[in-house]
Amino acid sequence: MVSETVTLEGHIIDSNLLADVLDDIHSFGAQFDLSELHVGKSRSDRSHALIEVRTPDRTQMDRLLARLGRRGVLWRTADDAALETADIDGAFPEDFYATTNQRTLVRHAGQWLDVQNQEMDCGIRLEADGVFRCVPMAHVRRGDRIVRGQSGVKVLPLERRDASAAVAFHFPGVSTEKPKRAMIRRCAELILQAQREKKRVLLVAGPAIVHTGASRHVVELIERRMIDLLFAGNALAAHDIENAFYGTSLGVYVEKATLADAGNEHHLRAINRIRRSGGIANAVRDGTLTGGIMHACVQHGVPFVLAGSVRDDGPLPEVLTDVIEAQDAMRAALQNVGLAILAATSLHSIATNNLLPARVPAVCVDIAPGILGHLAGRGPFQTLGIVTDVEAFFRALLSSLDEIQAETSA
Repeated sequence: MVSETVTLEGHIIDSNLLADVLDDIHSFGAQFDLSELHVGKSRSDRSHALIEVRTPDRTQMDRLLARLGRRGVLWRTADDAALETADIDGAFPEDFYATTNQRTLVRHAGQWLDVQNQEMDCGIRLEADGVFRCVPMAHVRRGDRIVRGQSGVKVLPLERRDASAAVAFHFPGVSTEKPKRAMIRRCAELILQAQREKKRVLLVAGPAIVHTGASRHVVELIERRMIDLLFAGNALAAHDIENAFYGTSLGVYVEKATLADAGNEHHLRAINRIRRSGGIANAVRDGTLTGGIMHACVQHGVPFVLAGSVRDDGPLPEVLTDVIEAQDAMRAALQNVGLAILAATSLHSIATNNLLPARVPAVCVDIAPGILGHLAGRGPFQTLGIVTDVEAFFRALLSSLDEIQAETSA
């Protein structure tokens, strides 16, 4: 048998972290002895557990420790992290450490150092200035010093600090039978909190926002400086501009819900007109585009990243058709984001979700519960899922913002 002693610290009881760790040990067919357990006496106190783990062989132990490490479990005696030199461009060494979206520390020269630019599904590179930083696989270069294995890496999972935080974020499961009014008000509170903390609010938007008639609500949010950054695809921008030119989305009049004659051509004609102007910003400046979400972004200095796909028509000139370039643009734009609202777009929401560190709260809005279930996997204490139509959501969000601001000024 192979034996290792590990420690677990923090709010390990009320967050079910200890139970999850013991379940992991059982699921790997391992044995354990809980040799020490100290439970905090108040909600603010931290708890501590010392666990001896036994497996039949070293391979199974390494696999188990890799799983436990992602829950914040730490070897009792931690060595410095091992480093290996990348031998080719665009690939990690075979046994590289794969990151989570949780705060991560690396032990180096006897000190625990925070990993910068925390992002899931990356590796960790030691930079020339002695800083450890998450690095995507495509950006690895031969000669880079990459963290390998689990030893010397500590994950600090986001913890529930108090009962109010649990009420604010944790709605077990995803269902239409949830108190939507309270949840949308909580979203409004998070927007105002981000503003107070001088952090940016990101909207990740799908074309259903235009199809459902929610565009005017999003425009109002932009005009009121409640949205600071927009991520979307070609479709959101194209149909928003179609609506501005023709009053239609997918050839359907948004206000009347009736088909327009030759409406199937409207989005193509809208894209063509923008391309003739040389882009969205140029079309706003030359007076071609006078309304809609994209117009509001340009007018109010809200940056946007439009990431393309293989099915895009056109596309619009600002759309980034190289996925690596689009990912990099999104990463660069995420600096100082304090809240992400992911609305009615599965692929762009998932992509953004993977780029965000766990500490950034996200509000996920979609009519399909399955999408929210996938996105909620990033962590129950920082993700708020609302199953609803996006037009109803944004309308209610504006109402909640008005209510809170009236209460504050009263």
